[in-house]
Amino acid sequence: MGRLGSTEILLIIFVILLFFGGKKIPDLMKGLGNGLREFKKASSENENKDDVKKENNI
Repeated sequence: MGRLGSTEILLIIFVILLFFGGKKIPDLMKGLGNGLREFKKASSENENKDDVKKENNI
């Protein structure tokens, strides 16, 4: 697959607007942002636990 050009990006945005409408998109982006924030939080907590385990084993 090649890279997306400006025409393809505009077409994708248009299709998303048709499916969800203009009012739903901010809610979708908010949910996506919250999901990413929770994922980063969980992954950083997991890294911290691994670091503590390594320090205790030394």
